[in-house]
Amino acid sequence: MDVLSDVLRAVRLTGAIYFDVDASSPWVGESPGTAEIAAAIMPEAEHIISFHAVMSGSCWAALGDDSVPPVRLNAGDVVVFPGGVPNVLSSSPGARGEPNMAMYYRPIDEHLPFAVIHGGRGDERTRFICGYLGCDARPFNPLLAALPAILCARKARRWKQLGYRPLSAGAGRGWQRAGGR
Repeated sequence: MDVLSDVLRAVRLTGAIYFDVDASSPWVGESPGTAEIAAAIMPEAEHIISFHAVMSGSCWAALGDDSVPPVRLNAGDVVVFPGGVPNVLSSSPGARGEPNMAMYYRPIDEHLPFAVIHGGRGDERTRFICGYLGCDARPFNPLLAALPAILCARKARRWKQLGYRPLSAGAGRGWQRAGGR
């Protein structure tokens, strides 16, 4: 086994993609805080981190309390909410809705992810996935406490624009600063 696999196993990091969403404008998807749904989706996890990955199209991500400005997401971008706060994805900034709490359960006779068709049947379409990472909170408390409420990882081509290049296949997957380590 490699070191990363050993570390992830030691902290019991688990994950699941729960929703595969095909949305047409106008649309809004409001997610509850992970503390509200933890017992239903990952009862064994001490802490749950929510994330969304935009597969095609674009949208806006925001915190449920509107404490920071919305973030524009494009295909290939991933947004993470390390603290598990309520959050919103929408076709336009500032749109709000109500979470559908009935959608948050651990399936017994179904397979994840749940396919969701959502929105107003407009021409602008966005496809994104929603998932959760569960972990032991204790070894990560200082790290989790230091992270912002919302993190955004941009599509790989933006890394290239910043002077990074992909690592060779033999060195693993990831990005390395050109001319550096």
